[in-house]
Amino acid sequence: MPMGGMPYSIAALGDKQVGGITLLGEEAKKMGAPPNWLSYVAVDDAAASAKKIAALGGKVLLGPLEVGPGQMAIASDPTGAVFAVWQRLQSMGTWLMGEPGSLGWNELISTNEDKAISFYKGLFGWKAEPMEMPGMTYTILKHGEAMVGGSMAQPKQMAGAPSLWGVYFSVADADQAAEKATHLGAKVLNPPTDIPGVGRFAVVADPQGAMFSVMKFLPQQKQQ
Repeated sequence: MPMGGMPYSIAALGDKQVGGITLLGEEAKKMGAPPNWLSYVAVDDAAASAKKIAALGGKVLLGPLEVGPGQMAIASDPTGAVFAVWQRLQSMGTWLMGEPGSLGWNELISTNEDKAISFYKGLFGWKAEPMEMPGMTYTILKHGEAMVGGSMAQPKQMAGAPSLWGVYFSVADADQAAEKATHLGAKVLNPPTDIPGVGRFAVVADPQGAMFSVMKFLPQQKQQ
């Protein structure tokens, strides 16, 4: 996909788009950013959102700028988790979500969850609904009544790591997906594990180190 001299590819399953792939920019490298998956949140006005991000204690890292069919800005919340906002200016075709091989869930792991949730409530108008899970409290983030992601406090085993947004890709079988990822040169960071009432997941780093999760969602939990 032409993008002003920057190579950009659209990932698709059949005729439905599932994500994008591009080179890590030089400025991002200078800031110490590793290869990563970046979560985008749709907004009506990227420029106005960028101003609001700064006013709420976040930091605009790039933009706002027009890129291809839209306008975007990359930012970090007050706890350091990086995300992007996207204002669509042109039609982008049909997107697939919640089906095997496509995005199933976005999750914030924060060093200061209360501070982060307050920021996203103010920025996007999200609602936060805590729910008890084995050994922890997990927060469902909603836009109206629609679930848009989840949030959790950084676990002790991740101490020292920055706050981050993680992506889950839906798969038909988490064990097979983890095994296939290994054969393709990835590293399984967390072996396939059951989450009661949710599904079975594994955490993976691709051959360049970009982390993501695969999840076999239980039918009632599959995100659309």
